Amino acid sequence: MLWPRFDPKHILGLNMPGEVEAGELVVTRREEAERLLERSEGFFETAKMQAGRGFYDLAVFSLEQSLQLYLKSCLLRLGVDYPRTHSVRRLLEIIRDVTGRGDVEEILSRYAVELGSLEDAYIASRYVARAYTAGEFERLEKTVGEVRDVVGRVLG
Repeated sequence: MLWPRFDPKHILGLNMPGEVEAGELVVTRREEAERLLERSEGFFETAKMQAGRGFYDLAVFSLEQSLQLYLKSCLLRLGVDYPRTHSVRRLLEIIRDVTGRGDVEEILSRYAVELGSLEDAYIASRYVARAYTAGEFERLEKTVGEVRDVVGRVLG
């Protein structure tokens, strides 16, 4: 399936969803998944650099972005259009439901607090002055790594 690039005219209803105008960039699902994965890796590296400079609030936000984009990439690889959500828990629930894998359910249970904290970081980065510690960053970095490992094994 080919997707048109994002165009605000679609939101405003100025042309129909799926309608491609001459000259628009068309991206396959596979290409979009690869781009999301590349951006995910970039956010993960950025998080480590930010933490190295003591910017833990920004580093935790970057971890959340990294995981969110990784999970959206995985959904595309599974042939599922990802919803417009910022909830990493919701994205994991969809992966669990699509794959039927208990190890994804286990990761949702084991890291429920940490996944919630990552979601909070997304909101707090914009609206609340929330400070994170080095220890919190390290715990959340470990969580992101574990989630990526489990989901990566599920996808093969």
